Amino acid sequence: MPDPLSITVSVLALAVSSVTAWLTLFRRGTVKMTQPTVIYFGPDTPRSRDETPLPKVYLRTLLFATSKRGRVVESMHVALSRNETHQNFNIWVYGDERLVRGSGLFVGEAGISANHHFLAPRDGSSFRFTEGRYRMEVFAQLLGDRERMMLFSQTLEISREIAAQLAEPDCDLYFDWGPDSSCYLSHIDKRPPLPNEDLLELLNLTGVQSRARVLERSADDAARIFCPINGAGGSPKQRRAHALEAGVPG
Repeated sequence: MPDPLSITVSVLALAVSSVTAWLTLFRRGTVKMTQPTVIYFGPDTPRSRDETPLPKVYLRTLLFATSKRGRVVESMHVALSRNETHQNFNIWVYGDERLVRGSGLFVGEAGISANHHFLAPRDGSSFRFTEGRYRMEVFAQLLGDRERMMLFSQTLEISREIAAQLAEPDCDLYFDWGPDSSCYLSHIDKRPPLPNEDLLELLNLTGVQSRARVLERSADDAARIFCPINGAGGSPKQRRAHALEAGVPG
């Protein structure tokens, strides 16, 4: 007759093994994100002054998978709503020191922390951050899922005073999370303006001319020192040519 205790232990062991296999091998799980400590509203930095900056939403967060096998994020975007206005920020760029275009990001159980930049498309460049209450939603499309999933949702408000400052050039709006107040605290940060391209070109041209004058003076000095020793005469231009032919460094 089988021992009841042995049968019970075997059944429990089989159940534990089945649960472990389901958790580690078969369960797909999902992707979640932590609450961002900072959220940014403002224009993206243009490549040149002639280029119109695109509206941008920036945040820093940790994405992590709820299963050991991890999940792949195909794409992410931010949806921003104010009253009857709705704008998608579908250009996704992420990274820390080096930014890359977001696509096919693997998210493991340990998670991945990075800065996420979401830009409006070119046809949405007319969007402006004005006074009002905004609803920001972060969506992700996971590989193998038919429907996109919402990772984060938050209501943010832009006051009339902040909206007036934000309309000025090179002004950015930041929402920093306040742990005591349990809400986002907004403030304006003014960026230094981009350097003038004409000024940069003038400085570069001036630097090239200065280096040329230094090299010319060095060749003249070398000609005066080297040519008398070898009995070379002639004009300063000829002495300089003799010095260069002899390999005297300028």
